[in-house]
Amino acid sequence: MTVRWGILGAAKFALDHMGPAIHAARGAELAALATSSPEKTAAFRAFCPGLTLHDSYDALLADPTIDAVYIPLPNHLHLDWSLKAIAAGKHVLTEKPMAMQAAAFDQLIAARDASGLLVAEAYMIVHHPQWLKTRALIAAGAIGQVDHVDTAFSYDNRAEPGNIRNRPETGGGGIRDIGVYTYGSVRFATGAEPVALQARLRRENGVDTWAQVTGEMDGPTGRFTYSAMTSMRLFPRQEVVFQGETGLIRLTAPFNAGLFGEARVELHRTGAQAEIFRFPAVNQYVLQVEAFGRSLRDGTPYGCPLEFSRGTQAMIDTVFAVATDL
Repeated sequence: MTVRWGILGAAKFALDHMGPAIHAARGAELAALATSSPEKTAAFRAFCPGLTLHDSYDALLADPTIDAVYIPLPNHLHLDWSLKAIAAGKHVLTEKPMAMQAAAFDQLIAARDASGLLVAEAYMIVHHPQWLKTRALIAAGAIGQVDHVDTAFSYDNRAEPGNIRNRPETGGGGIRDIGVYTYGSVRFATGAEPVALQARLRRENGVDTWAQVTGEMDGPTGRFTYSAMTSMRLFPRQEVVFQGETGLIRLTAPFNAGLFGEARVELHRTGAQAEIFRFPAVNQYVLQVEAFGRSLRDGTPYGCPLEFSRGTQAMIDTVFAVATDL
């Protein structure tokens, strides 16, 4: 079974990453694009000449030849168009955050269950072997009990005031854009959930541009302290460190593997030489599309179910609820 995909909107991210990933993935075909901006279609057709073009999202959803849709629209449109796609009988992969509040995920879960369709948030890192290796090392006790986790993700887009991430009306802000990684990745790797959080934010034009979150999380690895920094106004940085009783695990390029730098997992343990696991040629977007297809073909559990995404959104909701503005 080849999954025929359509994309709602000619977003730059879809052009640069997910469109080529769908086109390259085994068992997938990029078949259609919906956009009201004809000038944007040439770049997609440059790598996918046979692409069918629709001038509206509704027209693509009505296309009976399309099995699944990828939705890279601005954040505030994710929920509504995901629900419309489900109602049209399409499998759905939507960019994060798929909904703006955790409670809204309940609508998606109910619609998924009623339809029998595969509906998921495009949280690509859970498919990358860097994160699968990290989770396996932690579960195996490679660093003993986890005692502390540091996460950081920053970039600088202050020169782009019109960017949807800098606009409150489109659901912008650093936490919704990249906090989903600094929070959700730790949940994925450890199975832990936050039990106490504090947060400090800086805002511009109604969106958070810097956030520092601290607190405690608890789960199968035990209770540990946690720190996460996100910013849209700092020099680019990506790093995650899991510190345990007998060692630590450091991830380089943990979120934009291959784009920010080489994806590595460094295992440092007391009395032992550091072990470095390298993943230089892995495209996590392709892996995400292929995992989606496998789930449709043979029922393989998808790596990022809606229930997991709901948990990360609940953590985001808590951060906003407890935050103090600087």
